[in-house]
Order: sequence, then C-alpha cells, then structure tokens
Amino acid sequence: MKIKKLEKNELFDAFKIAAYCFHMRIEDIEATREEAEADENVSWGAFDEDGTMMAKIIDNKYDFYFDGQVIPCGGIGGVSTLPEYRDRGAVREIFRALLPDAYRSGEILSTLYPFNHEFYRKQGYEIVTFKNEYTFAPVTLKGYRFTGEVHKWDMQESVKDFLDIYREYASKYNLSMDRTEENMLDHMKVEKPYIDRKFSYILKVDQKPVAYVIFTDIRHDPAAILQVKECAWTCREGFYAILGFLARFESDYGEIKLQLPMGIDLLRIIRSALAYDIGKRTRQNFMVRVINAKGLLERIRKPENCDFTVKVTDEIIEENNGTFRVLSDRVDVLECNETKKADLELDVRALGQMAVGAVNFDEALLRKDVTVNSNEELLRKVFVEKKILVTEEF
Repeated sequence: MKIKKLEKNELFDAFKIAAYCFHMRIEDIEATREEAEADENVSWGAFDEDGTMMAKIIDNKYDFYFDGQVIPCGGIGGVSTLPEYRDRGAVREIFRALLPDAYRSGEILSTLYPFNHEFYRKQGYEIVTFKNEYTFAPVTLKGYRFTGEVHKWDMQESVKDFLDIYREYASKYNLSMDRTEENMLDHMKVEKPYIDRKFSYILKVDQKPVAYVIFTDIRHDPAAILQVKECAWTCREGFYAILGFLARFESDYGEIKLQLPMGIDLLRIIRSALAYDIGKRTRQNFMVRVINAKGLLERIRKPENCDFTVKVTDEIIEENNGTFRVLSDRVDVLECNETKKADLELDVRALGQMAVGAVNFDEALLRKDVTVNSNEELLRKVFVEKKILVTEEF
C-alpha cells in the first residue's frame, strides 16, 4: 500500500470515490472534474500495489477561533474507501501520514464529523457536543414580539451586515470559523431560490443590525417545518429579536427547529406557557484532535502567575509526547531528567476535549486517561467548560 498527497490530475479520481461512497449524482462530468481539480485543500490517497486509488481523505484548511484568538486548523472531510478495498486499513494508514504532516504544516487542531466515534478515537480524536437543536410549535413564542426593522437579503446585496454580526458573535466561541465575505456568502447563497427555499434576514433596532436568521423551508405533512440553519446576535436585544421574528410564523409552520451553540440553553431562559413542549436534542457528531500540543498550550487562556506541568501521550504525532511546563507567557518542553511527576497526565484525546472546553473538570476526572497528581486548584482555572460554536460543514 502506498500513501501520498494527491496531485492535481488525481483529484477527480479521488472525488469519484467520495461520490460513490456518499451516494452523489454527477450530471456534468467535465464541470465536476474542473471543480475537483481546482480544490486547493490537501488531499491524500491510499493506492493498491497496482496503482489503483483505494481510499482518500481531504484535509480542509480553516482558521478557527480558540480562546479569543484565531488559530490554523484542519477539517477532515471526504473520508471514503471503495467497497472492494475495505477492511485493509487504508484510511488508518492515511491518517498515520496526514496527522504528522498537519503538525509540520502548522495546524494546531484537527476536527471532523465522524461516521463512527470509536474509529476516529483510535486516530486521536475525541467527542465534542457542539450544539442543541430545539423543536417547538411557533405558538411557543407567542409572548415574544419584535417591532424593529426586518430586511430580507437578496443575492445581489452585500453580506457585510451579516458578516459584522457573525464576527462579533462567533469570536466569543471556540471552534467557529474566522469567516471572510466569501465564506459568509457560501452560507447564504442559493442556486434555485424557489426550490432550495433558503432565506436570510437581518434584524435591526433603531436602524442598527443586531441579529440575523438564515432558515430553510422544509416541506412536510401536515405542516411545513422552519429549520433555522444559522442565527447570530450582538446583544440581548438581538437574541430577543430572533425569538420575536420567529414568533411571526405561527400560521405558516407547524414546527420550528432552532439550533443554538453549546453555552446557550434555550430551556434555561425561555419564558413560555408551553415550555414543557419544547424538544431538545444534543448533537455529538463532531470530534477534535490536538495536532500541536505545545502550540495549543501556548494559546489556551490562562490566569496570571500560571505555572503547571502536563505530561501528554500521543501514539501518532511524536512531537506531542513529553512533559510541558505551562507558564503565563510561554510553554517549555522539559527534559526527562528535569521532571518529577507532572501535575497533570493525560492522553492527547483528553487534552483536546479539555482544552477546547467540551467538558468541565469534574467530567474530565472521570476519564481513565486523565490523572491529576497535584496543583488541582490551578488546573481547574485553566481547563474550564467553554462556549462552543461549530459553524462549518466539511
């Protein structure tokens, strides 16, 4: 088996593997070929002895927010193997080459949407519960009203207001993307407006944009569903503007599905006589992996006079194995003969989950790969539960 980065002339063959595995329909072969060959992300392939591509993975490049900073990350996508080559470890072997290469290229974290948690856990990834989806009848919001200005976005218009709101909102959450105007447009544009039925609205108070809502209309019997794909707000008035705007659809939809990030729980703040009828589903189909442990510890938010040691183990990225002394302004790699038992010992899976704030400290202590030897009071100040917003699909 040969593992390598793919050349431009191999990208369409890789796309066809994904198309087969993900049940895609290709109508225009040449247009699809051009699109595949124009992809600037890093793709990897596993080849049989006869040169046949058996499996492929894309490492999409993203800049994500982490503790108020922007860090380079990867988003694993398109993981697929042709059925005749499965159970040969092709994807596993790609990861063994891809992950160290991601370290060398400067990534700090890698993320993905798993088809199987346990498979990706073997590659060093760990679960992130990243959003809750609430389902309720529009009448649930009857007590909320929005009297400000509502503007429906048109494809010919600028996305600046949306992007400004997004940046103010998303920068406060971990794992959200540092979007450009092009990225924002990708989330809003539609190919066939009256078929796709996706709508984007800006909500204003005193002529100032305070929130936006992007939703799709899902045909459903006996009544249609309003699926909020994305919403964001800059202030308390903006959040209530969203609820008041959605309340207007009582006669149009039988159900609203509203997705909110981890850190904002609608059930804790809703004021409705029908609150007991709200359904809540927590999504956990997202995982994170530490690519550069030292770089992550340098960037994690720390209190003043921070000083603790952490021993990390990683079966795939050799540079992550070691004991790190974490100070307020730097991280030192300690030599073996310099160390006593570290304050914190943990696997790279646990480090990723704890650093992004996907668990609280008491939950982390229930993991079998986490050991606290000393300095627990300080560690509890560093590894805290944080707000998480996953915005991209890959």
